[in-house]
Amino acid sequence: MAVAIAVVLAGAGFDTQQAAAAPLSGFYTPPAEIPSESGAIIKTAPMTILATLPTESGWPVQARHVMYSTRLQDGSPVAVTGTYIEPNGPWQGRGPRPTVVIAPGTSGQADRCAMSVAFSTGLTVSADPSPSVSANQELPSSAVWSALGARVLVTDYIGLGTPGIHTYANRIEGAHAVLDGVRAANSLAGVGPETPVVLWGYSQGGGATAAAAELQPAYAPELNLKGVWAGGPVADLAVILQRIDGALIGGAIGFAINGMLARYPELHKAVDRVTSPAGRAMLDELSDECIGDVIIEHPFLKTSSMTIDGRSLSEHLAGIPEATPALAELRVGSLTPAAPVLITSGRNDDTVPYTQARRLAEDWCAKGATVTFRTNELPPILPGATIPNHYGPEMIDGFGPDNAITYLLDRLADRPVSGCTLD
Repeated sequence: MAVAIAVVLAGAGFDTQQAAAAPLSGFYTPPAEIPSESGAIIKTAPMTILATLPTESGWPVQARHVMYSTRLQDGSPVAVTGTYIEPNGPWQGRGPRPTVVIAPGTSGQADRCAMSVAFSTGLTVSADPSPSVSANQELPSSAVWSALGARVLVTDYIGLGTPGIHTYANRIEGAHAVLDGVRAANSLAGVGPETPVVLWGYSQGGGATAAAAELQPAYAPELNLKGVWAGGPVADLAVILQRIDGALIGGAIGFAINGMLARYPELHKAVDRVTSPAGRAMLDELSDECIGDVIIEHPFLKTSSMTIDGRSLSEHLAGIPEATPALAELRVGSLTPAAPVLITSGRNDDTVPYTQARRLAEDWCAKGATVTFRTNELPPILPGATIPNHYGPEMIDGFGPDNAITYLLDRLADRPVSGCTLD
């Protein structure tokens, strides 16, 4: 994805060679006391977005770097950061101006991978502790929604930029960061909970928006959630870990394992028993890498190289009793969204399997949710290479004909939709 975004930026007139590295600023350091109120603004700082796209949104724009409160899996308060963009022009859709919260796709586990770090220039390159690259994958989506006149917040997720491990694909913490991002954006804009809201996410972001959709009735019932796009959603971590092992971004398995170990300490001894010293060293190395680093340094990583017996980490997890309840708790689909959800998935997605996305739609439909499921029939291109087969459907379903933007605009216009449509 870093390669794809670099192409977009270059085409938009941004010279990626000018991207400069910078250590994380003190902005990412939270205060000693975190507000107990979820979605409370902790601090903000001005941000100029220099990277441009050919839109009428008036970019470059002035944005705000924001830190707000959210909650960990156990309910304790924690700080999370993000980028807030106030629109320059009028809302182009029907109804009141909405708040759009964007949940990013996989960026990595190191603090420097936080989307807000790359947001100003579009791309960050660093040399310490080793060469590293991280792209603002959400430049296109944030630019489009900003051009339409929506207020936009892009969350960094828990543990990216801020202290602590990033709990990659954690259903509960991803949902909290997204929903509290809505509260924070509304607070910054000075608008109330009646403000219409839509959620946008693909891949890891699709899993986060899907989780937010099903947790919203209990966690943030005051929000006026109109619609959700969960594109290529990371819904069932167990299935995904099996699929991406040996794929271009196979190292992302390390992000998931590290995140699980942080919240399920009972897994530590079991994982230690099956990983080799080299495997444990690799998990530690991956905890400080971005997805671009994985592609450059560990492409097509097979976790069989990290275990004591040559079996994959996925095979071992399937046999670890402590892992079963953890993976079940992290799977999206056990609750019922109140707002309409569009789920899209590529039949030939080689990274986030189609079957688990379809199962999510079917689970929600069985519970009475309003779900539209669309299958992307893009044929397989270089299976295992991730970029064409996983990110190709994102571009088509997100921005192509009959896209996710149109679906969400219809929800904001209160065009009726009900029941389940499984295409």
